Amino acid sequence: MSVIVITGGSRGIGASTAEHCARRGMGVILTYKSNADSANAVVQRIQASGGKAVALELDVADVKRFDSFRETVQLTLQATWGVATLGGLVNNAGHGLFNRLELVTEAQFDDLLNVHLKGPFFLTQALLPLMGEGASIVNLTSATTRVATAGVAPYAAFKGGLDVLTRYMAKEFGPRRIRANAVSPGAIRTELGGGLNDEFEALLASQTALGRVGEPEDVARVITLLLSEEGGWINAQTIEVAGGYFI
Repeated sequence: MSVIVITGGSRGIGASTAEHCARRGMGVILTYKSNADSANAVVQRIQASGGKAVALELDVADVKRFDSFRETVQLTLQATWGVATLGGLVNNAGHGLFNRLELVTEAQFDDLLNVHLKGPFFLTQALLPLMGEGASIVNLTSATTRVATAGVAPYAAFKGGLDVLTRYMAKEFGPRRIRANAVSPGAIRTELGGGLNDEFEALLASQTALGRVGEPEDVARVITLLLSEEGGWINAQTIEVAGGYFI
């Protein structure tokens, strides 16, 4: 039994990934920051379909809690699945900010840094002792690292840093056969950054070769592939899942 930790698993891409992983027979530990009801709803849907999942509270910006989180994960692995190791980690949790570069405050900058780069770095470090040989790490980055979009400079910069970090993870964890890849979504219909209104969605769809914005499951299917045996020879890559955004 391969058990996957998915941060930010209560909604959007994280929730869809949790459900796709469960359908593939993986166990799921999904985390949430504050919305326990949404997280438990995902768990209930997975259980109703015959899978196993557990929701755990975690603020990915609060690095000092990561050691205790690792202990909780270790106990959960044994109690729920009777295993001692993780099969994967999806660093997905995050939030957006639309603010022009000259208006970004230090507090906003630090908040995005902690969630999108510092958090994934140290959470991966904390959970590494629990990862079994052949485990898979998937980091969620963004197509904004390739296409400059006014108003998202700090977010895009830290996602770009996570792209680089992904390759270093693949290099350093390779001797344990742990793979690391990044998935870079384009415009996706989620609540990130306040969601999409009709006008903005139409604009993004017009800039995408396939003529629509993405759905969470479009991204979840690729993440699940990278966590599975079928993705076992994909390593150190950033895969853009954007339907041909700005090509």
